[in-house]
Amino acid sequence: MRVLRKLFGKPEPDDKQPYRLPAGQLVYAVGDIHGRFDLLLRLIERIEADRSARKDIDECKLIFLGDYVDRGFQSKDVIEWLANADLSWADVITLRGNHEEMLLDFLRDPAANEAWLHYGGMAVLASYGVRLRENEIGDYDVLRAASELEDTMPLSHMAFLKGLPLSYRLGDYFFVHAGLRPGIELEHQDERDLMFIRQDYTDSGHDFGFRIVHGHTGVQNPVNERARVAVDTTAYATGRLTAAVLFVDQTEFITT
Repeated sequence: MRVLRKLFGKPEPDDKQPYRLPAGQLVYAVGDIHGRFDLLLRLIERIEADRSARKDIDECKLIFLGDYVDRGFQSKDVIEWLANADLSWADVITLRGNHEEMLLDFLRDPAANEAWLHYGGMAVLASYGVRLRENEIGDYDVLRAASELEDTMPLSHMAFLKGLPLSYRLGDYFFVHAGLRPGIELEHQDERDLMFIRQDYTDSGHDFGFRIVHGHTGVQNPVNERARVAVDTTAYATGRLTAAVLFVDQTEFITT
């Protein structure tokens, strides 16, 4: 098991108290899986080992931050596992990422959202046994692929995708796929920003008054700052799927 004990990122300012989770709450927040079911299983094994070694835990939450599909070729397996996850040692919470949103947009209107195929959607089609060659990009081909995907995808998978919430709040922590737009109150945030925002959030250094844990924007090493934790270590390309381990005001990382 590889546990990164080093706390990446900026040191805590001396004049500010760190944000905290409620007492007794342990959280594992998992970054973007992108169809790498092999890495998901490997990471879950390491998380289970870490959880079993910890004492004085009242509740444990396993939070997935979105982007379960596309790019990797095991999207179907990832969704099947997540849709049926029933763990004795943790409550499982699954959030919506921009790639789940793009998949649903494609199924609603294939012609208008054909671009999804070029952002990793071809791998989703393949995982469900739908054939579409890269040179088959005419309207008929796209409509056929969308129809076959909808017919092939289990109803439980569709219900899972449509039912994904955009965020989750626990104590001083806010879990979301992409981030928040600085200068806008939480209740007025645009839903698309929660799934799609990048540098406007990550480069701002903005502190919303709570700690945001997110994926979406790839990082070489997980980011650990006072107001932000980022865990998308580009698993589909690097083989490194990462989870933040959060307890009270402590942050560690587990990666494959």
